[in-house]
Amino acid sequence: MIKNLLLLASLLVFMSVAVPAVEAFAQKGQPSTGSGAKASKKAEPVSGKILETMNSGGYSYIHLQKKNGDKVWVAVMETQVKVGSQMSFNPGLVMSNFESKGLKRTFDKIIFSDGQAKPALAVTNSGLKKMPAVSPGSKGSTTAKEKKISVKKATGANAITVEEAFKNSAKLDKKKVVVRGKIVKVSSGILKKNWIHIQDGTGSQTKGTYDLVCTSKDMAAMGDIVTVSGTLAKDRDFGGGYRYNAIIENAKFKK
Repeated sequence: MIKNLLLLASLLVFMSVAVPAVEAFAQKGQPSTGSGAKASKKAEPVSGKILETMNSGGYSYIHLQKKNGDKVWVAVMETQVKVGSQMSFNPGLVMSNFESKGLKRTFDKIIFSDGQAKPALAVTNSGLKKMPAVSPGSKGSTTAKEKKISVKKATGANAITVEEAFKNSAKLDKKKVVVRGKIVKVSSGILKKNWIHIQDGTGSQTKGTYDLVCTSKDMAAMGDIVTVSGTLAKDRDFGGGYRYNAIIENAKFKK
């Protein structure tokens, strides 16, 4: 009888502590192992330099060092990140003494975030939906139109200019295209792709038709004049605010 009462008391204690944490993480789609879940007090993104990272159970565990020197662990759905890069993540639930069975370690404190923080948005006259500031050719572009760029249009079948990629995106959707331009920005390892921005001097900065994004497994160098071949896609939405009026996918670069 006494043994049964002790067992019942232990079960009630476990239910009062563990169940709220499990339910909270279930609502957020986060792992339900651990205790001490609580909402992050700060609504600001968690930003810093990546010191180390590891993947387990569909999640990426990322160790960040903030500008003030403090270090914090953040967990997000598995994604490709690079040690040494600066990243920013949405605030989320904080777990104390979280045990990852896959990694066979316990984190004193870890923040479960729903993903990377979105860049600030800016208003343009392009009439597009909300888009991140990393996206030339879409609202909120932070890649300025470079002056003195004048790249000769590619020749042969399917050759177009950057401006024509946007202007004729409906007609060219899902079709092979060839564009020549200067590489003005390179972002690597985002969504397991490299994001290469090219400009050829055509297009309008006001309308956001001057800078064309090309995604590829291949890499290209800043400042190079390249001929890009790939498949043009119209209104491509990658989620998380990453939406483009026109984009070249599966791109190949020829210098």
